[in-house]
Amino acid sequence: MSESNTLYEEDFAAWSKQQAEALRAAARTASNQQLDWENLAEEIDDLGRAHARGLRAYIMRIIQHFVKLEHSPAVDSRNGWRRSIRLARLQIEAILTDNPSLRRELGRLVGHAAKDGIELAIIDLEEHAEIDATDFARLRRSSYTPDQVLGDWFPAEPERERPARAAVEP
Repeated sequence: MSESNTLYEEDFAAWSKQQAEALRAAARTASNQQLDWENLAEEIDDLGRAHARGLRAYIMRIIQHFVKLEHSPAVDSRNGWRRSIRLARLQIEAILTDNPSLRRELGRLVGHAAKDGIELAIIDLEEHAEIDATDFARLRRSSYTPDQVLGDWFPAEPERERPARAAVEP
């Protein structure tokens, strides 16, 4: 099996990047003008980037649910948010198993996905009247590490007001 076939089997994202570079190099020297070398290379390169976009989408969902778990007083939705986080973590691990070169991108992807995930959570919380405009800046300063996103970490429960107990007369 050739090196590129092995790379294709072990890390599709790295293979697609390598193949796109090879196509671009061939385009500079090829006399066969029947192929649209540059666009062909771009499309193959994009196949590999699609996996990174998938990772980013799962990371964004995890962060969106982290923010809601930290700041929403809702009780009924919490199990669904945790379930969604666990599922996204499994999907991320599947992508990283098939494309190990993308592990090097996790810090960057978490940084980029955090902003959008936080904004989506703010919209959700605002829609349900669970936050007001004074909370926006604080939520936008939230940050998460790749270890938190991919590990088994979950945010602490928000402080909730306890219902007042009825006075018991002696």
